[in-house]
Amino acid sequence: QVQLVESGGGLVQAGGSLRLSCASSGFTFSMYVMSWYRQAPGKERQLAAVIASDGPSTNYADSVKGRFTISRDNAKNMVYLQMNSLKPEDTAVYYCYARAPWGRVYWGQGTQVTVSS
Repeated sequence: QVQLVESGGGLVQAGGSLRLSCASSGFTFSMYVMSWYRQAPGKERQLAAVIASDGPSTNYADSVKGRFTISRDNAKNMVYLQMNSLKPEDTAVYYCYARAPWGRVYWGQGTQVTVSS
């Protein structure tokens, strides 16, 4: 049974930090590209950050570049999103996403991040 379970969301003041975690199971984690997406109220789900299967290669949405850092631990089947200098516009539900080279994808259930001004 495939599971992606996000944690670490919550309420934080602008300028603060949060670290999201995504615990993965039921698939060969090290073969999957992992991403964090986010969906703000009334808006489409958008990519925030992505990390290659082997770790070193990352990419970020312009809106989070320099503030967010994605990382992974293939030994623990975990992916993380360190979020610093948070802004009210970062308020969204954050989703963990896994994509295999052959196209299979999995989504987590999401974790709410709320940034107050």
